Amino acid sequence: MAESLRQRFLDICRFKRTGDLCLLSPWLNDFWVETPGVWVSQGAPAALANPRTLRDYFEFEHIRVLREIQTGLFMDKRLDVLGQTYVYAIPPILPTYDVRMLGEDQNTLTLANEGGQVVRIDKRDPQKMPMYLDHPVKDWTTWKEYRKRLDPNSPERFPADWPAYAARMNAKDEPLLLNVGSFFGFLREWMGLEPMLFALHDEPGLIEDMMDAICELEITCITRAMEHVRVDAAMFWEDMAFKTGPLISPKMFRQFMMPRYKVITDLLRAKGVDIIFVDSDGGLNQLIPLWLESGVNFFWPLECAAGNDAVALRKKYGTDAILGGNIDKRALLKGKDMIRQEVMSKVPYLLETGGYFPSVDHFVPPDVPFENFVYLINTLREVGGLPPLRQPPL
Repeated sequence: MAESLRQRFLDICRFKRTGDLCLLSPWLNDFWVETPGVWVSQGAPAALANPRTLRDYFEFEHIRVLREIQTGLFMDKRLDVLGQTYVYAIPPILPTYDVRMLGEDQNTLTLANEGGQVVRIDKRDPQKMPMYLDHPVKDWTTWKEYRKRLDPNSPERFPADWPAYAARMNAKDEPLLLNVGSFFGFLREWMGLEPMLFALHDEPGLIEDMMDAICELEITCITRAMEHVRVDAAMFWEDMAFKTGPLISPKMFRQFMMPRYKVITDLLRAKGVDIIFVDSDGGLNQLIPLWLESGVNFFWPLECAAGNDAVALRKKYGTDAILGGNIDKRALLKGKDMIRQEVMSKVPYLLETGGYFPSVDHFVPPDVPFENFVYLINTLREVGGLPPLRQPPL
């Protein structure tokens, strides 16, 4: 009988299974939208332009993100910009806004997107971070109008064929991951970073009302989802740090975010979910103890350039923290010797101590050469006692 991927995932997260290499995708091992096309232009098989084929080629193991349940932010909105794909994400609002083209010049396109943001996109490189010109929430008046789009009981939040969908998901032998929202990240998407940071000081009541709305949405949706679907892990998305540390103080985290995190994490644990993931870029060393206190215990991508060190984190937090990522993407630009050095300095120890899922410290960018990424995966497989990739013709 084939070994259960779902049980392997749970056992690794719970430190019951050490030394096991589990390269999960999507999310943990994933790619910027341009990367496959660049690799194909470098001589990689043309079929790698298909995300599913790409993951099969690298023999990644599948984690099923429950994207059909509209509770989180997913990178799944797409627009064609002069033949190039502009991919962006919005918080879980229903209905979404209509996309409106507002202006164009030689190099840029200005539009209002489905999240109600006004952005200016570089036509030469649509995937580059756009310039944000406006956001839908500015004050109590605009927030009260926007909040109508966060009704947790909107029928569209769940698949129309809900009983059949639940049965399909429960039949899968792979971990199921439910997105459970964001307390900093959503507000930043709604207001813009600077206005949100000022509002934390100037309009704390507004911030609390916005976070309460998120909490209400997530509680209702988690409760309904878990009545019918077996959920193995939950995920917050925050992106609330820059290179040297958090974008808000620990005091503000404790005041605004921690009480609401605890409502969600207590609910999840009461329903048997003890693997609670957070995706945040930037330096997390000051945030990790706050998240642990809040009931969040799985951290990714642990960007190396921002001072995150998974080996040091394992030594500090032991089995309290599940870790993912932390393979420095910059090493992949420097050739095979540097790739091997990066892997061997971290991965053997982290695998043997358990609770670790290797990946590059964010999505793989297009400047990483294809052959270097293949070498990374084969080096990881070597550490895990697996043969090299089969690399079948595609």
